[in-house]
Amino acid sequence: MRILSVFRVALREQLRSPWDLVLTLLLAPMFIWLYWSFLGGGSTYYRVLIINNDRGNCPIGDSAQTCAEQATEQMSSLTYESGTQLLKLTDVHDRSDAEAMLRDRKAFALIIFSENFTNSIRNGEPGTGAQVTFVGDLTNPYYTPAVVFSNAVLENYVREASGYPSPILVAEEPLGGSGSRSEFEIYVPGLLIVASTMMLFSIAILITRQVESGTVQRLQITRMTALDMLGGISILYILISLVTVALSFVAAQALGFRSQGPLWVGILICAITGVSVVGIGLVTACFSRTVARAAIIVNFPLFLVLFFSGAVFPVGNPHLFTLAGRDYGIFDLLPQTHATNALNKVLSLGAGVGEVTFELIALSVLTLLYFAIGVWLFRRMYLQAR
Repeated sequence: MRILSVFRVALREQLRSPWDLVLTLLLAPMFIWLYWSFLGGGSTYYRVLIINNDRGNCPIGDSAQTCAEQATEQMSSLTYESGTQLLKLTDVHDRSDAEAMLRDRKAFALIIFSENFTNSIRNGEPGTGAQVTFVGDLTNPYYTPAVVFSNAVLENYVREASGYPSPILVAEEPLGGSGSRSEFEIYVPGLLIVASTMMLFSIAILITRQVESGTVQRLQITRMTALDMLGGISILYILISLVTVALSFVAAQALGFRSQGPLWVGILICAITGVSVVGIGLVTACFSRTVARAAIIVNFPLFLVLFFSGAVFPVGNPHLFTLAGRDYGIFDLLPQTHATNALNKVLSLGAGVGEVTFELIALSVLTLLYFAIGVWLFRRMYLQAR
């Protein structure tokens, strides 16, 4: 009977905060719905770039086409059982532009057809010198399935068109230093972003505790402003973030991690990411009011930041708009999205600070934006205007 008594008391306590119960119950279903909505309710498709240098008229099918064009059409027709397209192909003409898209993970693989691809099919004999080259970031988990599916269609087309198993040569060119990375090194950039983000719990709960305990109201007598209080807390956690980042890099290197690019750039990216987490924590605390509620509400931005920024695993980025020739997706509103891209470029592909300038600017702007929103909300909700 005591168990039932305790159960009734606990139930009454929980029902006094119905929103906490609602948020707890809806957390997992909401994220399942979000994934479904962002993926269009379908399956993952793989973005592949094509550079077609092929020349001549293909001896089979439409003679107005090259054999490379016919092979590309067969790749485009590859679908899931539901009819959803598996490979989404884009023709490009400049290899440097294509490699930039691969580094930004706007595409997963690049296929280059040589000039004598059609001639190789026409001759039908192995070793004619025709070559198909696959280029990509081998640390990108989407690269391997994109190449496997593309190559399967290509081999089937060549076998049917020429009558020989493989009259062409297939080569692979890793992007940057991605071909020499161990499995552990592949995961390090994402782990560093996760390490910088996990402070979100502590920040939200500490600020909420100041509100719940009445500390904020008492400090108002001292003419304290929102910027004073939040600035002091932010400095503390920025220092904690810097120490966490430094220890994380030391641990990774002690376990065999090697940075392909300047290590100081990677540390800078993680440090700014830590500051952005402070801003997100401020915004979260403004909607909590109690420590118990903060412990529940903080899961929403934490899951959003970790699972939709690409830090834990790759995810699509639904298109919002295009500005100055650059596409922007909905997840570009998350600082960690830019941090993940920049850190992968530096640590895995050997990029320098000049090659991640855009990501650093976007990360810094979003960090300032979230911090400013947090200060404004805190002043409006907890402090009297001065």
